[in-house]
Amino acid sequence: MAPTTAHQPHDRREQHFPAIRRSFMMMKGQLAGLMKQAQQMQENMKKMQEQLAQIEIEGQSGAGLVKVTMTCKNEVRRVTIDPSLLADDKDMLEDLVAAAFNDAVRKAEATAQERMSGMTAGLPLPPGFKLPF
Repeated sequence: MAPTTAHQPHDRREQHFPAIRRSFMMMKGQLAGLMKQAQQMQENMKKMQEQLAQIEIEGQSGAGLVKVTMTCKNEVRRVTIDPSLLADDKDMLEDLVAAAFNDAVRKAEATAQERMSGMTAGLPLPPGFKLPF
């Protein structure tokens, strides 16, 4: 039996361990960077949500005779009905309120989307993707 000299790798895989270790450390650093970015984005989203809750949008119908004011989080703050409509047809008034509400919702969604687009500009999101509000 021949005496063994310095430690010789039993297998060629051991020769690649330093390169694998370096790759792993690089990936670990990249993952940490991604986690930090995700955390920052989450904080920014929370701030944006708070801002959207404060922005008021007004929807109208009947040439402004019915108005619905709501936040960009779709919380209705006010419904204003011109007194001249109170004596009119109940069905027509209900339709005008619904139309004003829908107008306010469309405007609130457009405003929220516009505000959020700056934050999501660098993300690879599919077209038409809406973030939860």
